[in-house]
Amino acid sequence: MIVFLNGEFVPEEKAVISVFDRGFLFGDGLFEAMLVRRGEIFRWDQHLERLQRGVDFLKLTVPCSTDELFRFSMQLIQRNRMPECLLRLNLSRGITARGYSPKNALRPAIVLTLHSAPVLDGRRVPRWRVITSSYCLPANDPLTSFKTANKLPEVMARAEADVAGAHDGILLNPRGHIAEGTSCNVFWVRDGVVCTTPLSSGALPGVTRAAIFELCVKMNLSCREKNAKPADLHRAQGVFLTNTSMGVIEVESLDGRKLPRSPLVKKLWAAYRALL
Repeated sequence: MIVFLNGEFVPEEKAVISVFDRGFLFGDGLFEAMLVRRGEIFRWDQHLERLQRGVDFLKLTVPCSTDELFRFSMQLIQRNRMPECLLRLNLSRGITARGYSPKNALRPAIVLTLHSAPVLDGRRVPRWRVITSSYCLPANDPLTSFKTANKLPEVMARAEADVAGAHDGILLNPRGHIAEGTSCNVFWVRDGVVCTTPLSSGALPGVTRAAIFELCVKMNLSCREKNAKPADLHRAQGVFLTNTSMGVIEVESLDGRKLPRSPLVKKLWAAYRALL
């Protein structure tokens, strides 16, 4: 596998950064994961807009322009001959003197890697078993608006799901409201309305989440943001998740209890596949 690291294409075994890099020491950085279909990067602009918002908020330095990043990404796809994959972009603040202060950061690290994309059955909606995690995400925290390199709550929630034999865990905020899954936004259908959690709950402004909003407008479906608790999902007519790698995922069960199925979930899944 060829990796892009700080302006060079190198074999993966030579793609290394300093042990003093703040991304390694503190998770001081950002990342984005993008779907590549037929050699094209799906919704590149939206992913880079979110990355730029995070760069501005964290006051990071990007050592190349957006146009250069796109060109390097396309070259990486071509060099590895992977027209169907996931592209991951990692950006670290770089190296500073010991301690938390980000002053005088040197050599920001930027890395592009490719990974196998999930193989999906094009005939049916993927279905997941989900649990409610014991780990929380903060509400009204600006950091949850970006894909920061510090994702320990999501890591621990996914570990809980692994132990429970589930595909994913749903994290709540301290108020008991649903924030998001470990790598996905949460949607449900109630009385014909497609609902999802507001960003203030701790949810990431997902690129696929935004695509579902667009599809609801095109399909004349009502879509709204509202706070909800796990019990509300049990009372819903259908529950689904969205993320970059898999698109729309129907939730089969929550905490071991089967959930109802809504035909709207399949319609949105089909519409999203058509969008791809």
